[in-house]
Formats: sequence, structure tokens, C-alpha cells
Amino acid sequence: MLNDQTSVELQLPRVAPVLRLPVAITDYAAAVGLLLAWTGVRAQPRLVAAANTHLVATARCDPKFDAAIRQFDLIVPDGMPLVWYLNVLEGAALADRVYGPTLMLRCLEAAPGPYQHFFLGGSPELRQRLEHEVQSRFPRLQIVQGYSPPFGAWEESEDAHILDAISAGKPHFVWVGLGCPKQELFLARLRNRLPPAVYLAVGAAFSLISGAVRQAPPQLQRLGLEWAFRLAIEPRRLWKRYLLNNSLFLWFSAVEAGRRLLTRFGNPR
Repeated sequence: MLNDQTSVELQLPRVAPVLRLPVAITDYAAAVGLLLAWTGVRAQPRLVAAANTHLVATARCDPKFDAAIRQFDLIVPDGMPLVWYLNVLEGAALADRVYGPTLMLRCLEAAPGPYQHFFLGGSPELRQRLEHEVQSRFPRLQIVQGYSPPFGAWEESEDAHILDAISAGKPHFVWVGLGCPKQELFLARLRNRLPPAVYLAVGAAFSLISGAVRQAPPQLQRLGLEWAFRLAIEPRRLWKRYLLNNSLFLWFSAVEAGRRLLTRFGNPR
């Protein structure tokens, strides 16, 4: 484990813009290695986000969210469209995405005791189900008392309860499953008050890993069609998100690709 700040910083992967958002060109092994190294320098909180088309399109259209996500220390390419974008426009040569639920599982596997893990988000029932699932997969895992905040907006006093719970647990990793964009805005807003730890905004990972929500088959995931599978399961809740954000991502990507082609052929207009 690294104990030197400079050594940890040298492990940071190359970053490239995806519609202006700085996304790391990395894979699971490198990402997990960096997260583990950060736990050895517990001088400040480290924020990690898993970016899909929803997150990127939201950042592109919402200045407040864009400012929040830029406070994160690491943004990994969670969605296959981001991998294709990075490969085609940035020459990244990525073989796979860094999918939030899979990153979480690989990190849990690589960080048993004495590392400690805190789960923030979901209902008490979902969180209990998640903890039971990961504990059964990784018996040496050390889980400290988590926290299930109220659904929807909450009073400012709730922030203090959350911070107190994290401080009491002294975790190395805090897994945040509040959903996008709520979880990213929450972490950015409280960054200066967060106890030192690695905070990972993993969205639906709690529901997917616990088995509360079915995951898309691997073949559909590789084809970038996970959204279609989830839409078929939860059409009422997800149709607007996918229709809007996928369309925006495709549009902005086409505009960016066209701009670069014009620039390459000597016509910047």
C-alpha cells in the first residue's frame, strides 16, 4: 500500500474529454489499484464517478451538475458509448468499459479486512440485502454500519447525520447509491466536510448486485444495449431518461465528430 502522496498521484490515468467531461482512459485493474492506493493516503476525501450517457448528457446541459462533477478525482467510462467515443475520437484503444457494479465487486474482492466498507443509500431493506449478498461472496469483507437516508429531498440536518455515521465507522470506502444526479451533487456539495475516504457514486449498483433488479445479459452489455434491457423491465420509470439522454449524447457526439472533421480538413467553421 502506498503511503506517499506523490506516488499515488503518479498512478492517475490519462484523461480525455467526452463532450468536454474529463473521463479516465482506464480499465478495471488500474482503477482498482488506484482506489486501493488512495486509501493509504487518508488526508482528504477522494470522489469517484461512473459516467454513462445519462451523466454526460446531464453535465453537458446543466451547468450546476457540470460544476459538481468536475470536483471528482476520477471519472471512469461506465457506458459502452463512452468507450466507443474515446476509441474513435481520442484513440483510447479501450477493450471494455469500467461498469460501476462490476468495479464495485472487483474492489470489494480486492479489499477485504482490514479495509472497511460503508454503504450509503437505498432503503434499509435493500441495504441489508446488499450487505448479505456481498458478505456471502466475500466472507472476509469488513462492513461498518451504513446509512439509508430518506427518499427525495431531505433537510440540511440529515447531512449532519450522514457525516456523523461515516465518521463513526471510519471506512476506507464509502459506496454511494443515491442515483444520478443526486449522488454526485450530494458528494460535491459536502466535499469539504466529508471524512477522509474513497467515495464512489455507483448508482443502481446496490439494486443490481443485491439481485433486486435484473442485470442485462453480458452480450447486450457488450453491444451497448443494457439501456434497452432495463427500459423493457422498467418502462414507466426509465423511458424519459433514456429517450432524452441517449438522444442528446448521440446528437452532441455527432456535432463533435463533425467539428473535428471540418477542422482536420482545414475548415474550422
